[in-house]
Amino acid sequence: MFSNIEFAYGWVLFFLPVLPLIIFWYWKRNKKVSPDFTYSSLNIFNGIKPTIKERLIHLPFLLRVLALGLFIIALARPQTFATGENVYTEGIDVAVLLDISGSMLAEDFKPNRLEAAKKEIDKFVQGRTSDKIGLVVFARESFTQCPLTIDYSVLRNLLKDIQSGMIEDGTAIGTAIANGVNRLKDSKAESKVIILLTDGVNNSGEVDPITAAQIAQKFGIRIYAIGVGTKGQAPYPFKTPLGTRYQMVPVEIDEAALTQIAKITEGKYFRATDNKRLEQIYNEIDQLEKTRVEITSYRQAKELFYVWAGGGLFLLLFEFGLIRTYLRRLP
Repeated sequence: MFSNIEFAYGWVLFFLPVLPLIIFWYWKRNKKVSPDFTYSSLNIFNGIKPTIKERLIHLPFLLRVLALGLFIIALARPQTFATGENVYTEGIDVAVLLDISGSMLAEDFKPNRLEAAKKEIDKFVQGRTSDKIGLVVFARESFTQCPLTIDYSVLRNLLKDIQSGMIEDGTAIGTAIANGVNRLKDSKAESKVIILLTDGVNNSGEVDPITAAQIAQKFGIRIYAIGVGTKGQAPYPFKTPLGTRYQMVPVEIDEAALTQIAKITEGKYFRATDNKRLEQIYNEIDQLEKTRVEITSYRQAKELFYVWAGGGLFLLLFEFGLIRTYLRRLP
């Protein structure tokens, strides 16, 4: 009964043990009452059954004791509490820019650069909770694979569908940044971020990467740039009539430009030379761009005084009605 109830004045409940003492006093008092007439024997009354009124003779007293108990509980101010948490989030909007040019099929990452990047992006998305994330792919041109969304299941499915060859080959880093800026420029989020992953040098598109970075900086967008590729040369698969043949090709990443892009936007440049390092980079970005969450706990009290006091008053009125009507004693 009292499992979810707290008492503001718990010390008042120490008066409850008085109730059994009152009941004991009442029993002792009635036991000592002597009849007005003394009979030598009451055997002649054995066959007479007591009436309902006689059976209920002690009911008014019991009602009064119960009412007193309810008044004591009411005076202790019983309360129930509704608890909960108010959660405030500071939203982060993220545009992920993924290079899908032909060189992303190089196998210095397992199974290749593109699949390794898709795997880490997928893990990054799964680690978010309330941030909007969009996906932009680029090669010679750039297009939005998924606009900003919090429907991560849709985003992850669209990520799985990405393949090299969807766009004519090339590397339009500047155009990709401009596309990402276009996704984020109208965002009301407190933090706007672009994660750019590429393995090459800008050789396509109408927008220079540095100019695109300066535009991003104007809109308060931070860019994390990731250069993907081992040092030196990487094995690249070539299709031939005799099957797939591998050839070592040079790894050309414009690290100077990517570093400048990150610096302009107060972001950071990373170099990933293998799967493990790529995973570490995404984990680091994940920590740098965690949504700020503030949790405020609260307890809301509900007073139960009137419930218990009302119950006691009802019993008193019921007792008063009984002794004035059905259980009225005649002189």
